[in-house]
Amino acid sequence: MKKLGFGLMRMPLLDPKNDASVDIEQVKKMVDLFMAKGFTYFDTAIMYNGFASQRVAKEALVDRYPRDSFTLATKLHNGFFRTLEDRDKIFNEQLEQTGAGYFDYYLLHGIESSSLPQYEDLDCFNWLLDKKAKGLVKHAGFSFHDSPELLDQILTRHPEMEFVQLQINYLDWESEWIQSRKVYETAVRHGKPVIVMEPVKGGTLAQLPPAAENMFRSHEPDLSIASWAIRFAASLPGVMMVLSGMSSIEQMEDNLSFMEDFKPLTSEETAMALQAADIINNQIAVPCTACSYCTEGCPSQIPIPRYFSLYNEDMRENLEEKGWTINFTNYEKLAESFGKASDCVECGQCESMCPQHIPIIDCLKKVAGHFEH
Repeated sequence: MKKLGFGLMRMPLLDPKNDASVDIEQVKKMVDLFMAKGFTYFDTAIMYNGFASQRVAKEALVDRYPRDSFTLATKLHNGFFRTLEDRDKIFNEQLEQTGAGYFDYYLLHGIESSSLPQYEDLDCFNWLLDKKAKGLVKHAGFSFHDSPELLDQILTRHPEMEFVQLQINYLDWESEWIQSRKVYETAVRHGKPVIVMEPVKGGTLAQLPPAAENMFRSHEPDLSIASWAIRFAASLPGVMMVLSGMSSIEQMEDNLSFMEDFKPLTSEETAMALQAADIINNQIAVPCTACSYCTEGCPSQIPIPRYFSLYNEDMRENLEEKGWTINFTNYEKLAESFGKASDCVECGQCESMCPQHIPIIDCLKKVAGHFEH
Protein backbone atom coordinates (compact mmCIF):
# COMPACT_ATOMS: atom_id res chain seq x y z
CA MET A 1 0.00 0.00 0.00
CA LYS A 2 1.00 3.59 -0.53
CA LYS A 3 1.89 5.20 2.77
CA LEU A 4 -0.83 7.87 3.05
CA GLY A 5 -4.05 6.97 4.86
CA PHE A 6 -7.29 8.99 4.87
CA GLY A 7 -8.21 9.66 8.48
CA LEU A 8 -11.99 10.10 8.66
CA MET A 9 -11.70 12.29 11.73
CA ARG A 10 -11.63 15.93 10.65
CA MET A 11 -13.88 15.83 7.60
CA PRO A 12 -15.41 18.92 5.96
CA LEU A 13 -18.56 20.19 7.66
CA LEU A 14 -21.79 21.81 6.49
CA ASP A 15 -22.20 23.46 9.89
CA PRO A 16 -18.98 24.40 11.69
CA LYS A 17 -20.89 24.28 14.99
CA ASN A 18 -21.81 20.62 14.48
CA ASP A 19 -19.03 18.06 14.05
CA ALA A 20 -21.55 15.48 12.82
CA SER A 21 -22.73 17.66 9.90
CA VAL A 22 -20.26 16.11 7.48
CA ASP A 23 -20.33 17.38 3.90
CA ILE A 24 -20.92 13.95 2.36
CA GLU A 25 -20.71 15.13 -1.23
CA GLN A 26 -17.32 16.72 -0.69
CA VAL A 27 -16.10 13.62 1.13
CA LYS A 28 -17.23 11.49 -1.82
CA LYS A 29 -15.12 13.64 -4.14
CA MET A 30 -12.18 13.30 -1.78
CA VAL A 31 -12.58 9.53 -1.64
CA ASP A 32 -12.75 9.36 -5.44
CA LEU A 33 -9.59 11.41 -5.83
CA PHE A 34 -7.80 9.38 -3.16
CA MET A 35 -8.71 6.07 -4.77
CA ALA A 36 -7.95 7.30 -8.29
CA LYS A 37 -4.38 8.04 -7.22
CA GLY A 38 -3.91 4.50 -5.91
CA PHE A 39 -4.36 5.18 -2.19
CA THR A 40 -6.60 2.71 -0.38
CA TYR A 41 -6.30 3.01 3.42
CA PHE A 42 -9.18 4.58 5.40
CA ASP A 43 -9.30 5.01 9.18
CA THR A 44 -12.44 5.59 11.23
CA ALA A 45 -13.64 5.16 14.83
CA ILE A 46 -16.82 5.33 16.88
CA MET A 47 -16.57 8.92 18.11
CA TYR A 48 -14.93 10.63 15.14
CA ASN A 49 -16.78 13.61 13.68
CA GLY A 50 -19.44 13.63 16.36
CA PHE A 51 -20.07 9.87 16.03
CA ALA A 52 -20.80 10.25 12.28
CA SER A 53 -17.53 8.90 10.87
CA GLN A 54 -18.46 5.23 10.48
CA ARG A 55 -21.74 6.16 8.79
CA VAL A 56 -19.83 8.43 6.42
CA ALA A 57 -17.41 5.61 5.64
CA LYS A 58 -20.34 3.50 4.49
CA GLU A 59 -21.96 6.18 2.37
CA ALA A 60 -18.83 7.69 0.81
CA LEU A 61 -16.71 4.55 0.47
CA VAL A 62 -18.19 1.13 1.22
CA ASP A 63 -21.41 1.58 -0.76
CA ARG A 64 -19.51 2.95 -3.77
CA TYR A 65 -16.47 0.71 -4.20
CA PRO A 66 -15.83 -3.05 -4.36
CA ARG A 67 -14.91 -4.33 -0.90
CA ASP A 68 -11.55 -5.71 -2.04
CA SER A 69 -10.48 -2.35 -3.51
CA PHE A 70 -9.94 -0.54 -0.21
CA THR A 71 -8.63 -1.08 3.32
CA LEU A 72 -10.77 -0.04 6.30
CA ALA A 73 -9.67 0.33 9.91
CA THR A 74 -11.78 1.00 12.98
CA LYS A 75 -11.43 0.65 16.75
CA LEU A 76 -12.85 -0.46 20.09
CA HIS A 77 -12.60 2.39 22.61
CA ASN A 78 -12.70 1.68 26.34
CA GLY A 79 -15.17 4.51 26.91
CA PHE A 80 -17.99 2.55 25.26
CA PHE A 81 -17.94 -0.92 26.83
CA ARG A 82 -18.16 -2.22 30.37
CA THR A 83 -18.95 -5.93 29.96
CA LEU A 84 -17.90 -8.89 27.82
CA GLU A 85 -21.21 -8.62 25.97
CA ASP A 86 -20.64 -4.95 25.21
CA ARG A 87 -17.62 -5.80 23.06
CA ASP A 88 -19.66 -7.82 20.58
CA LYS A 89 -22.51 -5.34 20.69
CA ILE A 90 -20.16 -2.54 19.65
CA PHE A 91 -18.43 -4.66 17.02
CA ASN A 92 -21.73 -5.69 15.44
CA GLU A 93 -22.89 -2.07 15.43
CA GLN A 94 -19.68 -1.11 13.66
CA LEU A 95 -20.22 -3.77 11.02
CA GLU A 96 -23.76 -2.46 10.52
CA GLN A 97 -22.77 1.21 10.47
CA THR A 98 -19.96 0.71 7.96
CA GLY A 99 -21.54 -2.10 5.96
CA ALA A 100 -18.00 -3.38 5.52
CA GLY A 101 -18.56 -7.07 6.26
CA TYR A 102 -15.15 -7.24 7.90
CA PHE A 103 -12.39 -4.87 8.97
CA ASP A 104 -8.94 -5.00 7.44
CA TYR A 105 -7.37 -3.45 10.53
CA TYR A 106 -8.99 -3.40 13.97
CA LEU A 107 -7.49 -1.61 16.94
CA LEU A 108 -7.94 -1.57 20.68
CA HIS A 109 -8.19 2.19 20.89
CA GLY A 110 -5.95 4.59 22.79
CA ILE A 111 -4.30 2.20 25.24
CA GLU A 112 -2.57 3.89 28.16
CA SER A 113 -1.93 3.02 31.80
CA SER A 114 -5.42 4.06 32.92
CA SER A 115 -7.29 2.07 30.23
CA LEU A 116 -5.07 -1.01 29.93
CA PRO A 117 -6.61 -2.78 32.97
CA GLN A 118 -10.04 -2.62 31.34
CA TYR A 119 -8.75 -4.10 28.09
CA GLU A 120 -6.95 -6.83 30.06
CA ASP A 121 -9.73 -7.58 32.56
CA LEU A 122 -12.30 -7.96 29.79
CA ASP A 123 -9.90 -10.11 27.73
CA CYS A 124 -10.00 -7.80 24.73
CA PHE A 125 -6.75 -9.03 23.21
CA ASN A 126 -8.03 -12.61 22.94
CA TRP A 127 -11.44 -11.31 21.90
CA LEU A 128 -9.80 -9.49 19.00
CA LEU A 129 -7.85 -12.61 18.00
CA ASP A 130 -11.14 -14.53 17.95
CA LYS A 131 -12.57 -11.96 15.53
CA LYS A 132 -9.52 -12.50 13.36
CA ALA A 133 -9.92 -16.29 13.47
CA LYS A 134 -13.52 -15.86 12.30
CA GLY A 135 -12.43 -13.69 9.35
CA LEU A 136 -14.11 -10.59 10.69
CA VAL A 137 -10.75 -8.86 11.22
CA LYS A 138 -7.72 -9.27 8.98
CA HIS A 139 -5.08 -7.60 11.16
CA ALA A 140 -5.17 -7.07 14.94
CA GLY A 141 -3.38 -4.24 16.72
CA PHE A 142 -3.81 -1.26 19.00
CA SER A 143 -3.25 2.48 19.21
CA PHE A 144 -1.18 3.77 22.09
CA HIS A 145 -0.67 6.94 24.14
CA ASP A 146 1.78 6.31 26.95
CA SER A 147 5.39 5.55 27.84
CA PRO A 148 7.88 3.37 25.97
CA GLU A 149 8.18 1.23 29.09
CA LEU A 150 4.46 0.41 29.06
CA LEU A 151 4.52 -0.25 25.32
CA ASP A 152 7.40 -2.66 25.83
CA GLN A 153 5.40 -4.48 28.50
CA ILE A 154 2.32 -4.78 26.28
CA LEU A 155 4.23 -6.02 23.22
CA THR A 156 6.14 -8.50 25.37
CA ARG A 157 2.89 -9.79 26.89
CA HIS A 158 0.99 -9.73 23.58
CA PRO A 159 3.37 -10.58 20.73
CA GLU A 160 0.33 -11.70 18.75
CA MET A 161 -0.54 -8.06 18.07
CA GLU A 162 0.47 -7.38 14.49
CA PHE A 163 0.94 -3.61 14.46
CA VAL A 164 0.83 -0.55 16.67
CA GLN A 165 -0.52 2.94 15.94
CA LEU A 166 1.49 5.77 17.49
CA GLN A 167 1.48 9.55 17.61
CA ILE A 168 4.61 10.53 15.71
CA ASN A 169 5.58 13.94 14.43
CA TYR A 170 8.71 16.04 14.51
CA LEU A 171 7.30 18.33 17.21
CA ASP A 172 6.73 15.41 19.61
CA TRP A 173 9.82 13.47 18.54
CA GLU A 174 11.84 14.45 21.62
CA SER A 175 8.88 15.45 23.82
CA GLU A 176 9.32 14.29 27.39
CA TRP A 177 5.59 13.58 27.57
CA ILE A 178 4.59 12.14 24.19
CA GLN A 179 8.02 10.54 23.61
CA SER A 180 7.41 9.87 19.92
CA ARG A 181 10.94 8.71 19.23
CA LYS A 182 11.13 6.35 22.18
CA VAL A 183 7.77 4.66 21.59
CA TYR A 184 8.59 4.36 17.88
CA GLU A 185 11.92 2.73 18.68
CA THR A 186 10.18 0.35 21.07
CA ALA A 187 7.73 -0.79 18.40
CA VAL A 188 10.54 -1.25 15.87
CA ARG A 189 12.58 -3.26 18.39
CA HIS A 190 9.62 -5.63 18.73
CA GLY A 191 9.37 -5.91 14.95
CA LYS A 192 5.92 -4.31 14.77
CA PRO A 193 4.91 -2.20 11.76
CA VAL A 194 3.90 1.31 12.81
CA ILE A 195 0.87 3.30 11.71
CA VAL A 196 1.31 7.01 12.41
CA MET A 197 -1.44 9.23 13.77
CA GLU A 198 -1.27 12.99 14.26
CA PRO A 199 1.68 13.58 11.89
CA VAL A 200 0.65 17.25 11.55
CA LYS A 201 -0.43 17.43 15.22
CA GLY A 202 -3.98 18.54 14.50
CA GLY A 203 -2.84 21.24 12.05
CA THR A 204 -0.20 22.73 14.35
CA LEU A 205 2.54 21.76 11.89
CA ALA A 206 0.73 23.30 8.94
CA GLN A 207 1.00 26.85 10.30
CA LEU A 208 4.40 27.56 11.75
CA PRO A 209 6.19 30.55 13.30
CA PRO A 210 7.81 32.68 10.57
CA ALA A 211 11.35 31.52 11.41
CA ALA A 212 10.43 27.86 10.91
CA GLU A 213 8.31 28.49 7.83
CA ASN A 214 11.02 30.58 6.17
CA MET A 215 13.57 27.84 6.77
CA PHE A 216 11.41 25.30 4.95
CA ARG A 217 10.43 27.73 2.17
CA SER A 218 14.05 28.59 1.43
CA HIS A 219 14.88 24.91 1.02
CA GLU A 220 11.80 23.76 -0.95
CA PRO A 221 9.66 26.75 -1.99
CA ASP A 222 7.14 24.62 -3.89
CA LEU A 223 6.29 22.27 -1.03
CA SER A 224 3.57 23.02 1.52
CA ILE A 225 4.52 23.44 5.16
CA ALA A 226 2.35 20.45 6.11
CA SER A 227 4.27 18.25 3.68
CA TRP A 228 7.32 18.39 5.90
CA ALA A 229 5.42 16.86 8.80
CA ILE A 230 3.88 14.01 6.82
CA ARG A 231 7.13 13.24 5.02
CA PHE A 232 9.03 13.24 8.33
CA ALA A 233 6.78 10.48 9.66
CA ALA A 234 6.64 8.54 6.39
CA SER A 235 10.44 8.56 6.12
CA LEU A 236 10.93 6.52 9.28
CA PRO A 237 11.90 2.86 8.71
CA GLY A 238 9.16 0.53 9.88
CA VAL A 239 6.35 3.03 9.29
CA MET A 240 3.77 1.33 7.08
CA MET A 241 1.12 4.08 7.00
CA VAL A 242 0.73 7.75 7.86
CA LEU A 243 -2.81 8.93 8.60
CA SER A 244 -3.88 12.43 7.66
CA GLY A 245 -7.21 13.89 8.77
CA MET A 246 -7.90 15.85 5.61
CA SER A 247 -10.64 18.47 5.89
CA SER A 248 -10.93 19.63 2.28
CA ILE A 249 -10.21 18.62 -1.28
CA GLU A 250 -7.40 21.18 -1.31
CA GLN A 251 -5.69 19.49 1.64
CA MET A 252 -6.06 16.13 -0.05
CA GLU A 253 -4.66 17.41 -3.34
CA ASP A 254 -1.67 18.79 -1.49
CA ASN A 255 -1.02 15.54 0.39
CA LEU A 256 -1.36 13.46 -2.75
CA SER A 257 1.05 15.72 -4.62
CA PHE A 258 4.03 14.70 -2.50
CA MET A 259 2.92 11.22 -1.37
CA GLU A 260 2.00 9.80 -4.77
CA ASP A 261 5.70 9.51 -5.61
CA PHE A 262 7.02 9.64 -2.07
CA LYS A 263 10.65 10.58 -1.47
CA PRO A 264 11.99 10.24 2.10
CA LEU A 265 13.61 13.19 3.82
CA THR A 266 17.37 13.46 3.58
CA SER A 267 19.41 13.62 6.77
CA GLU A 268 19.76 17.38 6.23
CA GLU A 269 15.97 17.78 5.88
CA THR A 270 15.33 15.68 8.98
CA ALA A 271 17.65 17.97 10.92
CA MET A 272 15.70 20.96 9.61
CA ALA A 273 12.44 19.47 10.84
CA LEU A 274 13.85 18.96 14.31
CA GLN A 275 15.18 22.51 14.26
CA ALA A 276 11.67 23.70 13.41
CA ALA A 277 10.41 21.75 16.41
CA ASP A 278 12.72 23.71 18.68
CA ILE A 279 11.39 26.97 17.26
CA ILE A 280 7.76 25.91 17.71
CA ASN A 281 8.25 24.50 21.20
CA ASN A 282 9.49 27.88 22.33
CA GLN A 283 6.16 29.42 21.34
CA ILE A 284 3.37 26.87 21.78
CA ALA A 285 1.22 27.28 24.89
CA VAL A 286 -1.16 24.27 24.83
CA PRO A 287 -0.10 21.14 22.87
CA CYS A 288 -3.63 20.31 21.70
CA THR A 289 -4.15 18.24 18.54
CA ALA A 290 -7.87 19.13 18.21
CA CYS A 291 -8.97 15.49 18.30
CA SER A 292 -12.11 16.68 20.18
CA TYR A 293 -12.33 13.62 22.41
CA CYS A 294 -12.67 16.11 25.26
CA THR A 295 -15.80 17.82 23.97
CA GLU A 296 -18.15 14.81 23.89
CA GLY A 297 -20.19 14.93 27.06
CA CYS A 298 -18.88 18.27 28.29
CA PRO A 299 -21.71 19.50 30.56
CA SER A 300 -20.95 23.12 29.67
CA GLN A 301 -20.56 22.46 25.92
CA ILE A 302 -17.18 24.18 25.83
CA PRO A 303 -15.42 23.95 22.41
CA ILE A 304 -12.13 23.21 24.12
CA PRO A 305 -9.87 22.65 21.07
CA ARG A 306 -11.14 25.80 19.36
CA TYR A 307 -10.43 27.92 22.42
CA PHE A 308 -6.95 26.41 22.74
CA SER A 309 -6.27 27.19 19.08
CA LEU A 310 -7.22 30.85 19.58
CA TYR A 311 -5.15 30.99 22.76
CA ASN A 312 -2.11 29.46 21.07
CA GLU A 313 -2.34 31.97 18.24
CA ASP A 314 -2.42 34.85 20.68
CA MET A 315 0.47 33.48 22.71
CA ARG A 316 2.60 33.65 19.56
CA GLU A 317 1.74 37.32 19.14
CA ASN A 318 3.48 40.32 20.68
CA LEU A 319 0.44 41.23 22.76
CA GLU A 320 2.17 44.04 24.62
CA GLU A 321 2.63 45.77 21.30
CA LYS A 322 -0.77 44.89 19.79
CA GLY A 323 -2.91 44.84 22.92
CA TRP A 324 -5.81 43.26 20.97
CA THR A 325 -6.15 40.61 18.29
CA ILE A 326 -9.01 39.36 16.14
CA ASN A 327 -9.08 36.27 18.32
CA PHE A 328 -10.89 38.23 21.03
CA THR A 329 -13.77 38.70 18.57
CA ASN A 330 -13.50 35.08 17.42
CA TYR A 331 -13.72 33.96 21.03
CA GLU A 332 -16.83 36.08 21.63
CA LYS A 333 -18.49 34.63 18.54
CA LEU A 334 -17.82 31.07 19.66
CA ALA A 335 -19.10 31.88 23.15
CA GLU A 336 -22.43 32.93 21.66
CA SER A 337 -23.07 29.32 20.61
CA PHE A 338 -21.03 27.38 23.15
CA GLY A 339 -19.98 27.59 26.77
CA LYS A 340 -17.26 30.06 27.74
CA ALA A 341 -13.98 28.80 29.15
CA SER A 342 -15.03 30.15 32.54
CA ASP A 343 -18.13 27.92 32.44
CA CYS A 344 -15.96 24.88 33.18
CA VAL A 345 -17.35 23.01 36.21
CA GLU A 346 -14.10 21.05 36.65
CA CYS A 347 -15.81 17.65 36.33
CA GLY A 348 -12.64 16.22 34.81
CA GLN A 349 -14.21 14.09 32.08
CA CYS A 350 -12.27 15.98 29.42
CA GLU A 351 -8.93 15.25 31.08
CA SER A 352 -9.79 11.56 31.38
CA MET A 353 -10.34 11.43 27.61
CA CYS A 354 -7.37 13.52 26.47
CA PRO A 355 -4.70 11.38 24.72
CA GLN A 356 -2.21 14.25 25.13
CA HIS A 357 -2.72 14.30 28.93
CA ILE A 358 -3.21 18.06 28.85
CA PRO A 359 -4.26 19.68 32.17
CA ILE A 360 -7.36 21.00 30.43
CA ILE A 361 -9.03 22.52 33.50
CA ASP A 362 -6.01 24.69 34.30
CA CYS A 363 -5.57 25.62 30.65
CA LEU A 364 -9.21 26.71 30.40
CA LYS A 365 -8.61 29.01 33.35
CA LYS A 366 -5.76 30.60 31.40
CA VAL A 367 -7.99 30.95 28.34
CA ALA A 368 -10.70 32.58 30.45
CA GLY A 369 -8.18 34.91 32.06
CA HIS A 370 -6.90 35.95 28.65
CA PHE A 371 -10.14 36.38 26.67
CA GLU A 372 -12.67 37.25 29.38
CA HIS A 373 -10.82 39.91 31.35
